Amino acid sequence: MRASQGGGAKADQASFERRQRSEVRAGGASYAANFGCGALVAVRWLRRTLTDPDIGRHLLREEGEVIVDIVRKHWFVYIAPMVIGYLGLVSLGVFLFSDLDLALLPLVIGVALLLWGGSRVLAASLDCFVITNMRVFRVHGVLSRSLATMPLGRILDITVVKPLLGRLLGFGHFTFESAAQDQGLREIRYVGGPDRRDLEIQRVVQRAGLRGGKAIN
Repeated sequence: MRASQGGGAKADQASFERRQRSEVRAGGASYAANFGCGALVAVRWLRRTLTDPDIGRHLLREEGEVIVDIVRKHWFVYIAPMVIGYLGLVSLGVFLFSDLDLALLPLVIGVALLLWGGSRVLAASLDCFVITNMRVFRVHGVLSRSLATMPLGRILDITVVKPLLGRLLGFGHFTFESAAQDQGLREIRYVGGPDRRDLEIQRVVQRAGLRGGKAIN
């Protein structure tokens, strides 16, 4: 009788320990799943914040506003930041093979150059000029975003400047003359295909029943 009771107690203890181990494993799996979901949300937020200008949220969809064209910076603007970033990598390579007494200087220079080059690339990639059937607007900024907008009816004149290098590589600069000089939209630099983009704006202005003009230098 006592042996039977002892065997039952051991069985209950073993069952209790198994339940505890199962609960611990389930809790660990739940914690890992929650942590993974949180990390995924954070990564998506960073990706959206640092790489997506989120143009759609600025559209007046209820009023029938649609995008005609999204103008991003010409690839020429990325050359200088990429060269600076490459020099930063070279400086970090020098750091790896430097004496301890002199290693700090190339490390600081390399990190600074990489940060500067990366920030300029991000700033250029997030700088978008948008043409819609109702207005033009510009979204730019990395950590803080700025929005400048101009209705088509306020555009009095568009000056397209194509320097020699721009004519060779296919970029130009827009200067907008409007009824009120809108800060952030007066000059749009390094526009790829400037003639085609200028014609698009002129077509949109004409379809809207407004008058637009241009000058080409």
